[in-house]
Amino acid sequence: MTTSPDTPASRRVRANGDGTVYQRKDGRWEAAGYVLAPGNTRRRVRVYGTTRKEALAKLTEKIAASNRGFPVPSATQGSVGAYLTYWLDAVAVHHLRENTHTRYTACVDRYLIPGLGKKKLAKLSAKDVRTWLNQLRTTCQCCSRGIDARRDEPRCCAAGRCCHKLLSPLTLTYIHSVLKSALEHAVREEEIPRNVARNVRTGTPRPRRFEPLTADEARHLLTAARGHRLRALFELALHTGLRKGELLGLRWEDLDLDAGTAAIRRTLQRTSAGGLTTLPTKTRASERRIALPTRCVHSLKLHHEQQQRERAAAGTTWRHDGHVFTTVQGRPIDPTNLTRAFLTLLRKAGLRRIRFHDLRHSTATLLLEQGVELVVIKELLGHAHIGVTATVYAHVRLRLQRDAIDALGTALGSPETTETVNGDGDEPPSCAAFVR
Repeated sequence: MTTSPDTPASRRVRANGDGTVYQRKDGRWEAAGYVLAPGNTRRRVRVYGTTRKEALAKLTEKIAASNRGFPVPSATQGSVGAYLTYWLDAVAVHHLRENTHTRYTACVDRYLIPGLGKKKLAKLSAKDVRTWLNQLRTTCQCCSRGIDARRDEPRCCAAGRCCHKLLSPLTLTYIHSVLKSALEHAVREEEIPRNVARNVRTGTPRPRRFEPLTADEARHLLTAARGHRLRALFELALHTGLRKGELLGLRWEDLDLDAGTAAIRRTLQRTSAGGLTTLPTKTRASERRIALPTRCVHSLKLHHEQQQRERAAAGTTWRHDGHVFTTVQGRPIDPTNLTRAFLTLLRKAGLRRIRFHDLRHSTATLLLEQGVELVVIKELLGHAHIGVTATVYAHVRLRLQRDAIDALGTALGSPETTETVNGDGDEPPSCAAFVR
């Protein structure tokens, strides 16, 4: 005879220390167990779920964090700072990329804990968050963080001349989003009844400004790239809009040069713990197959021949793991070194200094100006939603709308209608005349 996973018989197979799971009278499932608490003590926690599996999963997560030495804060006694530390070390670390987790940690240590860390988690209110954000918005970071004081020769704030180094609206929004993420998990763990940070509006910041290359500048860059050992990379970046990590993560097995396609499956990044590391693409939508221009296919074939010559020259020192773009010893290229090579190429071409990521913006902008549909650009760039593409390039679309309207005005106007009107020089024709 088999038993359902939610039957009483299945509740008796849990080992000592695993806690208990049972169904309440209201139909929900409750799981309870002892975990490590601040002060090297232990306390009994209770979590709830609509199914036994859900409640058990919540309890297992808390017990696992406790076994790793991370105390689980109590909402009635724990502070916001204690919960943020627990969330970073026991929860976020398993769901975020290493570089993202590093940024979250810096945000928590630099802004959240100094500003809200001493407040009780259970008593944190939307007013507290709003007051803190308003204060943060007007606080000089050079003064509050002692940036100038750490210099050998203070030249602004520490010398009595405040530089008013304020946080940008984008940074404030990012800090607010980190707090919302942490409190959202506290709600899921039923440490607090609601996420008070969601009730605070920070406003919608303007998108980060970027300066894409014009068509003429792009041609100058491609001309300067001729003869460069990474010519194929720069051409691919400007023709396809691939991210820096996606370019460096490309392997020969991802390319089908006969069909003229490339499969984007991974990205190469440098992390503080693992060094140069190959990771999955940024989002599921970023994993895609793109068409390669004929020019890029030709450059990649030449690049492959060049790589074979470098391999022969390197001999036993060659260390190759299939990457398309490597150093002369066959090792993956560090993203920072690629940035240096790109800035050198800009100087050689006599072009203004831009970020490598602006090549991606240049691709999208030039495609929009050529009349390519937004959905095609979204698929090429690997954006998760077309709304992202539309928002980032809204200024380009607005300019194109203006050009289209001006072109329509030119088409509708004529010497006869602009100079004399209606053939008799009496009055200009009404709009109805154009829509009959």
